[in-house]
Amino acid sequence: MDTSTIFIIAILIFSVIVHEVAHGYAANALGDTTARLAGRLTLNPLPHIDLFGSVLIPAFLVFTHAGILFGWAKPVPYNPYNLKNQRWGEAFVAIAGPGTNLLIAVLFAIGIRIGGNFLTPAAVALAGYIVLINLFLGLFNLIPIPPFDGYTVLSRALPYRHAAVMQNFEQRIRSWGPLGLIVVLFIVVYFLAAPFSQLVFLLFHLLVGG
Repeated sequence: MDTSTIFIIAILIFSVIVHEVAHGYAANALGDTTARLAGRLTLNPLPHIDLFGSVLIPAFLVFTHAGILFGWAKPVPYNPYNLKNQRWGEAFVAIAGPGTNLLIAVLFAIGIRIGGNFLTPAAVALAGYIVLINLFLGLFNLIPIPPFDGYTVLSRALPYRHAAVMQNFEQRIRSWGPLGLIVVLFIVVYFLAAPFSQLVFLLFHLLVGG
């Protein structure tokens, strides 16, 4: 395993943890303390690591050059009924994760543009990995397919009648357990990997330049 592969996997693990912690902080800010009381508002990786989603899947995608990169940590627990804003609360919590990833990507891209002439090539490459990986995670989670965050945001933004239909469909997918996730991932990777990767790399070059 070369150094760049190690960096990519490490950055991905840290980025999915930040993603989940952002969900927890958003829920806490909106009145639900479930994640905080469960000790999940921490960047310590141990409470968040999911062996399948945080290690095995990312490593497999990196080693096989799958053309798409994603992963996940253990979802932070939260109770939507505790949220102060029952109309938009779940959408705010959902958007916090991918929004944080995209913010990280933008900040590090700005760092590359401003400090690129002063940083070492290794530092620029590391910052570039952070931008690229967080773009992948942020945009991937905004895909409006259950159980991704984009689906939650869309379903909560629609009128109640349509939102209820989408939520029932999401619950049906979740009831399949791991099989439902595998089916969704297969659909996304098989049909969307190429155009999605092209979009991510286009945005990457727009952000960092070159």
